[in-house]
Amino acid sequence: MARLLFGIGRYASGHAARFILGWVAVLAVAAGSFLAFGGTLATSFDIPGTETSRVTEQIADELGGASGATGTVVFSATDGALTDDQRAQVSTVLEDVKALDGVGDVVDPFATEAARTAQADEIAAGWAQISQLTPEEQVAAGGLQLDAGERLLNAAAGLRTVSEDGSTALGTVVFDASTFDLPAEVKQSVADTLDAATIDGVQIDYSSEIATAVEGLLGPGEIIGVVVALLVLVVMFRAFLPAITPLVSSVVGVGVGVAGAMAASDLVEMSSVTPVLGVMLGLAVGIDYSLFIMSRHRRQVLAGMDVRESIGLANGTAGNAVVFAGTTVIVALLALNVTGISFLGVMGSVGAVCVLVAVLVSVSLTPALLGLLGTRILSRRARRARGTAGHTHHVDATPRPMRTSRAVIGGVVGILGLLVVAIPALDMRLGLPDGSTEAHDTTQYRSYSTVAEEFGAGANGPIVVTATLPEAATEETLTLVQADLADRLLATDGVAAVAPAGASADLDFLLFQLVPTDGPSSESTETLVHELRESSPISLDGDSVVQGDVELGVAGAASGNIDVSERLSDVLPLYLAVVVGLSLIILIIVFRSLLVPLIATAGYVLSLIAAFGAIVAVYQWGWLGAVFGVETPGPVLSFAPIIIMGVLFGLAMDYQLFLVSGMREAYVHGTPARAAVVAGRRSGRAVVTAAAIIMVSVFGGFVFSHLAMVRPLGFGLAIGVLFDAFVVRMVIVPALMHLFGDKAWWLPRWLDRIIPNVDVEGSALERHHPVAPATPAASGATAPLDETAGEASPAGRHRA
Repeated sequence: MARLLFGIGRYASGHAARFILGWVAVLAVAAGSFLAFGGTLATSFDIPGTETSRVTEQIADELGGASGATGTVVFSATDGALTDDQRAQVSTVLEDVKALDGVGDVVDPFATEAARTAQADEIAAGWAQISQLTPEEQVAAGGLQLDAGERLLNAAAGLRTVSEDGSTALGTVVFDASTFDLPAEVKQSVADTLDAATIDGVQIDYSSEIATAVEGLLGPGEIIGVVVALLVLVVMFRAFLPAITPLVSSVVGVGVGVAGAMAASDLVEMSSVTPVLGVMLGLAVGIDYSLFIMSRHRRQVLAGMDVRESIGLANGTAGNAVVFAGTTVIVALLALNVTGISFLGVMGSVGAVCVLVAVLVSVSLTPALLGLLGTRILSRRARRARGTAGHTHHVDATPRPMRTSRAVIGGVVGILGLLVVAIPALDMRLGLPDGSTEAHDTTQYRSYSTVAEEFGAGANGPIVVTATLPEAATEETLTLVQADLADRLLATDGVAAVAPAGASADLDFLLFQLVPTDGPSSESTETLVHELRESSPISLDGDSVVQGDVELGVAGAASGNIDVSERLSDVLPLYLAVVVGLSLIILIIVFRSLLVPLIATAGYVLSLIAAFGAIVAVYQWGWLGAVFGVETPGPVLSFAPIIIMGVLFGLAMDYQLFLVSGMREAYVHGTPARAAVVAGRRSGRAVVTAAAIIMVSVFGGFVFSHLAMVRPLGFGLAIGVLFDAFVVRMVIVPALMHLFGDKAWWLPRWLDRIIPNVDVEGSALERHHPVAPATPAASGATAPLDETAGEASPAGRHRA
């Protein structure tokens, strides 16, 4: 691989136009394919086989279109109660929405309230007519029906569509498709119609089930993150042209990877977060991988090496390590498919494609751009000093080891510090965002907060409950059966209101709308869903017309989010086991050691749980919420931990490779074990520090995204990289390797014989292409650290 990359690098540097135009053509094809074949993105998350999915399918079978998704439209008077003219205009707006394709029906809040009032008046009149009759005569005159109707009205009293003061009205949009099959363009058409509607003195907002806005993907925060990355590159290279080269490479890679993956969105269902993940990963790894190659090339040119030769050598050594590092990220992302969760597997696959493109761009387009730069890879001052003795990087081949006391203190403080930060992770709750977690200037948040204030938090997340009767009801007994079941459901803790919502043609399957006392993401609502499911089947009182067990089912958006979150929580241990196993195998092959992989993997787990703890503290507990824009704390995004687990694994292995491989090379070439730790850390810390800062900057830019589902992902990845690079790889790993000394590199002979010898750093290639007559030690993570001409020291060890 190293020799192949060497050839690609040399050829690209001499034929830059071909490679640049080639990638521009690929970008154009990817963009064109997306425009021609790209489909819509799913804004909801479903996992086939969950209880919610089963009940939703049952509703569709029994009631036809009754399983369609619903969204809420909030009409709020800015001054006092809604006037008659405003009410009429509200009804007109809802009729306009009803006429849209994909909308099955709308519920007019004033018609609903009028019907409720009429029903109450009818029941009152009925009681007045039979009030003078005896109980037996009342039964014969329909008293049982009147009683059942009154009980249903009382059970549904908390389910209002117009607030008590008349200032707010709730319209309901019923879509033809279910929540998980609803096309984004249908929701967008409803949102556009509502945005265009104007009613003097009335604020119109709508819920997150309707809102499909994706602004924030490239908002100010993301742009600031890229600018910070550019500043880091300028400081590192001391020149503008070299600094923008990694950005150019990463932007091309992101464009090809994201547009190419999105071109398949009409064939494969993708969530709206999928392209965001691709952009995050493509930018971060694209900049970093290009940086690794450029840093190696810059040092070689500074030492006096021919530009084209240096580009080839940098591509064959640092590029070889980039290919290996990118492979670990790709494997970790593809491993998301083992969870069996389709939307998560698609996210991982798209992320892997973007990383693969970033690797290909780094080892082909970057050398071409470097060929155009020539010696301008160096600042003017550096060009004047090029090839002088001061830039041959000769250092003591056996640096002084760190003090053991320093290693002990650093290791203990680092480990304890991460464990303390990880404590909040013990309280982690998973969920999907609702309107309460959106930015306060969005229509989703205004809708959610207005509904919670005027109608109760539970009105934002009604639950659908089905009842399968042991035997069918009749037209005469249907109201009695519905009233008995409504009373039973209303008696459940956490239920604020219950109303019948439909019945099958043969009257053996009933549908109810249940309003919980708290919001859809609250713990009490989660407890309620479980209690309803666990109570099934239920038996009603002996006086009920329903004799026998009634099977209950629970569905709805709130129930679906709970099921998705729990399924994701269940697969976390499996995925962690897969990732840890991969980590050990990869690192044993690379470092030919048992303890080094164990230390590296334990460090990864430490940084991971610390990142989880930080996410819980900020997004669930609300600590430093003002700093990170968390206006309403809530459960942690359900798929954030597993995505962070996969991405952080790949990046952690990158930093382990770029730092510890230098330690291994120094040790193999004769440097004492503890001195090799210092040599490796010195040689790689500058480029790893810059790379980590860039990663944190790019990921951190997404912390302030306008998309609620993106913010915790960006924060988790940024804080995870921060912990892993600067605490685990820079402090804990060197400290532990110092304490273990030679034992850190021990490997059983039988295992040493069967493990392939992987030259990740391209050392063999470097020996055939020395940087200068007196080859300096290659600093950075991709070069041998024997501080000689690139040949193995005679006193060196054959294998660690």
